[in-house]
Amino acid sequence: MGRLRILLVARDANPDAISLDLEAYSHGYALAQLHEVTMVAHACNADAIRSRQAPFHDVVGIRVPWLDGIHTWVVRRIFRDNFHNRAMTPFRLPFFVAFEWQVWRRFRKQLLAGEFDVVFRLLPANPVIPSPFPFLSRKCSVPFVLGPINGGLPWPRGFRQANHQKSWIDNLRKFYRLMPFAQSTYRGAAAIIAGSSHSYAEFATYKDKLFFVPENGVNRTLCSENGRHSGSGTVLEMIFLGALVPYKACDLALRAAATILRDGLAHFSVVGDGPERSRLEQLVCTLGIEQHVTFCGMLPHAKAMQLLRSADVMVYPSVREFGGAVVVEALAAGVVPCVADFGGPGDTVRPDVGFKVPLTSEIDVVAKMEKILIELTHDRQYLEKLRQKGMAYARECLTWEAKADAVSQVLRWVTKSGPKPNFPPPKMLQIEFET
Repeated sequence: MGRLRILLVARDANPDAISLDLEAYSHGYALAQLHEVTMVAHACNADAIRSRQAPFHDVVGIRVPWLDGIHTWVVRRIFRDNFHNRAMTPFRLPFFVAFEWQVWRRFRKQLLAGEFDVVFRLLPANPVIPSPFPFLSRKCSVPFVLGPINGGLPWPRGFRQANHQKSWIDNLRKFYRLMPFAQSTYRGAAAIIAGSSHSYAEFATYKDKLFFVPENGVNRTLCSENGRHSGSGTVLEMIFLGALVPYKACDLALRAAATILRDGLAHFSVVGDGPERSRLEQLVCTLGIEQHVTFCGMLPHAKAMQLLRSADVMVYPSVREFGGAVVVEALAAGVVPCVADFGGPGDTVRPDVGFKVPLTSEIDVVAKMEKILIELTHDRQYLEKLRQKGMAYARECLTWEAKADAVSQVLRWVTKSGPKPNFPPPKMLQIEFET
């Protein structure tokens, strides 16, 4: 099929960043290998994108001079560059809208002249942040697509880890549909790509143009056989990789692993840092497993991936994880994941590649994960079987190239150059409200 001319809108995409911003760049890079992609990012990110000599047709940096200074000052002075603060979302909402308004002004004549086949908004991924594009381009024949959108995951009940981070601001989310452009964003979109089963369920009203494509992807270079191969005479190498914040629930992972750690059958590496570190270190001493646990702190991504390759099992019972990129990376690196069956990890992990434990209660999660880890300690052949299947699954379904191919099928459908793909979510959920 022919190459599409895509106007790719991703304000914060940056190859030097982490999390969603790096994901957006990686996703855009993969799309640019298949299509003629004009990447539009904020001017402060454009130089970093250009420096990588990615195969984009063009990279355009956009500024909003009358707002950029305010945004920078507030983020630095008020939020202290803490992008994990959930109050950041309502604060940044008007800045995202203003940015896309400027994108429309910059490309308006080209869009009206039909110089692009489709507008694809990759960032922001949060579904509560509307786009003015469908309204502004309502007289334009170029279709608008957004996604993978992901967010709004509820806080599970009965977990202290969730209670410690739940905030009053979470109650404001239901009002996002009253914001300007909130309704026209989804009514006017030619297709909506959901990045999780929860987001798919939230926007089920638009099921005729709704598709599931996972939020996270992985570089193909990580999907190799050059990782650590387990042997029957070695201890079970376990790893937790992520920010040490309450909802990541590293404490549940340590409690689940305590029995085999005390018996000298395993070693546990904790990679990451955060406000929970001192409490976790105290917990390790209380459990009597300090000789078998290593706190590695925050590591550069390359070093973290090197350490990941030496692990057998990733224990990751996060109680509220939208995407769970580290779980995708674990599968690609040949590490068997043991996760909470909720959010992104619950969507990603299949029974033939890892383990999912329902979020029933802290005691139950610890007991079920402990049983799994004991089983893997004594059955290395089963561990190796899961490892091999997980790597094959990652190569076939979880690379950025695979994700770009799936998104391309959606984009070709909206441009009437291909059939409608069938991309249902891994789980069919029912949620309390309708869009």
